Amino acid sequence: MAVSHRLFKLFSPLTAQKNTLSSLLIRSLSSSSPHGPSLDPEIDLKEAAAELEKSTSLSPSPSPSKGRNFHWVFLGCPGVGKGTYASRLSTLLGVPHIATGDLVREELSSSGLLASQLKELVNHGKLVPDEFIISLLSKRLEAGKEKGESGYILDGFPRTVTQAEILEGVTNIDLVINLKLREEALLAKCLGRRICSECGANYNVACIDIKGGDDEDASPRMYMPPLLPPPNCESKLITRADDTEEVVKERLRVYHKMTQPVEEFYRKRGKLLEFELPGGIPQSWPKLLRALHLEDDKQSAIA
Repeated sequence: MAVSHRLFKLFSPLTAQKNTLSSLLIRSLSSSSPHGPSLDPEIDLKEAAAELEKSTSLSPSPSPSKGRNFHWVFLGCPGVGKGTYASRLSTLLGVPHIATGDLVREELSSSGLLASQLKELVNHGKLVPDEFIISLLSKRLEAGKEKGESGYILDGFPRTVTQAEILEGVTNIDLVINLKLREEALLAKCLGRRICSECGANYNVACIDIKGGDDEDASPRMYMPPLLPPPNCESKLITRADDTEEVVKERLRVYHKMTQPVEEFYRKRGKLLEFELPGGIPQSWPKLLRALHLEDDKQSAIA
């Protein structure tokens, strides 16, 4: 198939006993690469996981004004649209959307040696070490707990089985939504991403049109129109430093190697919902709501 792109059983919450953190941490520490980057001598996996356990405990009871007690995770290749759909569901369900990528980018915007080391990893499509991600996430959850948040939709975490085991040890995840998109469309979509340097809004200038095959088993045609900026943002668009074809392909390779086992981790626990994106938001959003049994929610008017 050719792709043309122009640049202009659902789940049942599990109530099994939580795993003990100590055994998880021993396995996590023993599996850490001795040659991996050492970003901060003050952060280690045991300390970060302990912070995460503290930040996920004793959460206040959910209230109608502050959303419902959903604990959901979004999985999917970089650029598949996890942030877009997680953000929409966050608004619909009244729970915060927590993207670890955003937490890392906030850290990157700071100055110092740590930000410099992180930038080197991110710009080469490498995964940020577990202990650092867990530390950032625990701080965000602690801040949310103080504000009365009772649930969350995680986007970008867990990305490894080690992270999934630690998360399983401190909280019960209700559902893991695994977004899928054809790789040719995914690559075009990543290369078309743009950010407004002034307001920070995200856009996509790629028009993706993948022709369907004639065979009965062939995939149908996929059309994803561009998400173009308003006139006041047009002249301020920038491309993320890591959105180059070489880096995107490396990012996908790393994802398939490190994160696909996470899918199997949750599949075995009956928590995985796999959702193939059929096209852009207008085609995909209503079908995702149906898959989640949310199509009758009165708040779905935000679609």
